[in-house]
Amino acid sequence: MEQNEAAQQPAEKPRRLSQLFRRGAPLLAAGVLGAGIAVGVGAAIGTGDGTTTIVQQVGSGAAAQVQPAAFAADGESLSVQEIYRRSGPGVVQITAVSNAGGVSPFGQQGGQRALGSGFVIDKAGHIVTNFHVVQGAEQVSVNFSDQNSPVPATIVGVDPSTDLAVIKVDVPATALTPLPLGDSNQVQVGDPVVAIGNPFGLDRTVTAGIVSALQRHITAPNGFAIDHVIQTDAAINHGNSGGPLLDARGEVIGVNSQIQSGGVDGNVGIGFAVPVDTVKEVASQLIETGKVEHAFLGIEMQTITPEAARDFRLPTDHGILIATVRPGSPAEKAGLRGGSTTAILGGETWLLGGDVITRADGQAFTGAGQLRDIVLSRKPGDTLTLEVHRDGKTLTVSVELGRRPATPTG
Repeated sequence: MEQNEAAQQPAEKPRRLSQLFRRGAPLLAAGVLGAGIAVGVGAAIGTGDGTTTIVQQVGSGAAAQVQPAAFAADGESLSVQEIYRRSGPGVVQITAVSNAGGVSPFGQQGGQRALGSGFVIDKAGHIVTNFHVVQGAEQVSVNFSDQNSPVPATIVGVDPSTDLAVIKVDVPATALTPLPLGDSNQVQVGDPVVAIGNPFGLDRTVTAGIVSALQRHITAPNGFAIDHVIQTDAAINHGNSGGPLLDARGEVIGVNSQIQSGGVDGNVGIGFAVPVDTVKEVASQLIETGKVEHAFLGIEMQTITPEAARDFRLPTDHGILIATVRPGSPAEKAGLRGGSTTAILGGETWLLGGDVITRADGQAFTGAGQLRDIVLSRKPGDTLTLEVHRDGKTLTVSVELGRRPATPTG
């Protein structure tokens, strides 16, 4: 639209979020975010060669513009302006200064500053962000939208396994705007979403899009898998990491954490947010104890498919096949067995000959993700009873779960 034409247009009232993107209407351009994808149990962070990079940690880079898909109207949605007006004051810019002799999580040399995002969750001054935003930081400070000077912050606790952290500021409760936390179990593909953060240091930038997919898996900074991740095409860039992904009611449904870039040093419209249900559990433990302890079984596994069951003559067409058992793990102590023979099916490598597991504490499951959920719902020291198929027999094996180690292989 030319400038003189725009001047002749009457002022437009704020439209609700879903009305802003009616089906077939022009849409906002999307942008960039942050870091690695994991598949299975104990998978390492994927790295690229400069042309096939899968994902990027939040740092610096150029943004590529893409067009997210349109979505249908929902009369109950707030407008982007309303969401931003309500939630913007609760989103902060985080400055992390790395150790003088090391390298910051943003790939910068020690002593340099790195920027990220976060959001207030209570009147006590607790702020949620990503672990990789404050990883290795010697000093952390926070900027609020209505303040020119940064406020010192302390790190309450971090959880590398979910790429989450909680920091705390000492300011009057009246200066804090906690964001309401939603329910990530209620999120559906196609739901409109808004991201607020600090891309490239541009404080409290708002962008909008939709939920592109659910139940994605990404890799945490320590190499373990993060499950139930929300995929979005909302424009998120380097510096958005740790900021909120909000639904049309203005409730936080995830923490923006990573992007998939396909070799481009910037965004191609594929971002990932750690689900808010995970955030609630992790943040509460960090505030209470300063740490999170995850239960650990100690196997690498593959989900059994009907094709694999048929071609490999497995005893069942559902459940998981144990590929390897970690030495010294609870699984090894319980006598679980990994595979010994390599086979290829449909381009995928399988390690055959190991135990097949179909139930945990009497609960049937169909794949690796569900068994991982069952394990993570327990605490270290809990006993997990497994239904195991081995050499034509069905066995019951009890495993005392341990504490998740620092890395999948360390």
